[in-house]
Amino acid sequence: MASNVLFPGLLILITCSFALASDNSPLQDFCVADPNGPVLVNGFACKDAKLVQASDFFFSGLHLMGNTSNAVGSRVTPVTVAQLPGLNTLGISMARIDFAPWGINPPHTHPRATEILTVIEGSIQVGFVTSNPEVRLISKVLAKGDVFVFPEGLVHFQKNVGYGNAVAIVGLSSQNPGVITVANAVFGAKPDIPNDLLAKAFQVDVKVVDLIQSKF
Repeated sequence: MASNVLFPGLLILITCSFALASDNSPLQDFCVADPNGPVLVNGFACKDAKLVQASDFFFSGLHLMGNTSNAVGSRVTPVTVAQLPGLNTLGISMARIDFAPWGINPPHTHPRATEILTVIEGSIQVGFVTSNPEVRLISKVLAKGDVFVFPEGLVHFQKNVGYGNAVAIVGLSSQNPGVITVANAVFGAKPDIPNDLLAKAFQVDVKVVDLIQSKF
């Protein structure tokens, strides 16, 4: 009898956990973001529906190549609620990633979204790292048309492994997925994370930490 009662309870708990794993579902047809709205909410307040235009649901620019002349050789062109107000409350966003030859999208995580990537051009090595204590790298080289998914919150990366440019399109399960680039967060925080703490964490000399921090 006890097991018969326990099982439905566990099923409800699991279902609720999945329901809370992404942005909340909308309660109306749309809620176009009003970044200047007077009400502070977890997201954006809704623009008056009577003032909504087609332009609120439109973005143009993913056909344009991103400028990859930077230290990592890649450029992300995001289409989140910040660029496309009509995404507000819909729980999705996307981006284009351009890679110079051998360019990388450094290890990073999206705290609020799962990511799915499709290669449009070139060959791209992708991978993510599982959580403690296993910390296992799961990686694969993708060709044009291949698809790979990065689970929410896990550290992941992409690298162009070809001699030409590469392009990928990604979808994300949040209107505002957020990005935490690991190196920037650890070595570029302001104020600095104490160098002796980082030296102990990475098991290196403090001077090594100072050198890396100076680059961020």
